[in-house]
Amino acid sequence: MPAVNIRLRWPDGQETNAYSPSTSIYLHLESGKSYLLADFLRRAEEGLNAASERVKQVKGFYCSSAMDSLGGLRMQARQFTGDDLRVQVLGIRTLGAGHVNYAAFGDL
Repeated sequence: MPAVNIRLRWPDGQETNAYSPSTSIYLHLESGKSYLLADFLRRAEEGLNAASERVKQVKGFYCSSAMDSLGGLRMQARQFTGDDLRVQVLGIRTLGAGHVNYAAFGDL
């Protein structure tokens, strides 16, 4: 399955990477779009759960990396409060199977 790397900019300007094990994440997040924090988390949860389900369909087991990514996004989001905060999806790249870009923590 192709790996998908997602580059994000958080409300404080910090940029991080997230990982999805399936291109199904494209149905939930769009490159170049900015989402209200709560909407972003909802979309990420739906997308990463769908991606994990897709892995189960193909390989017979859920993807723990998708759930790790979701946990990391939730952890990152906890530091922000306010209704008008936004997360920007700077880019989404599909790479070959197993190619994951985790460049530094802060990267999810």
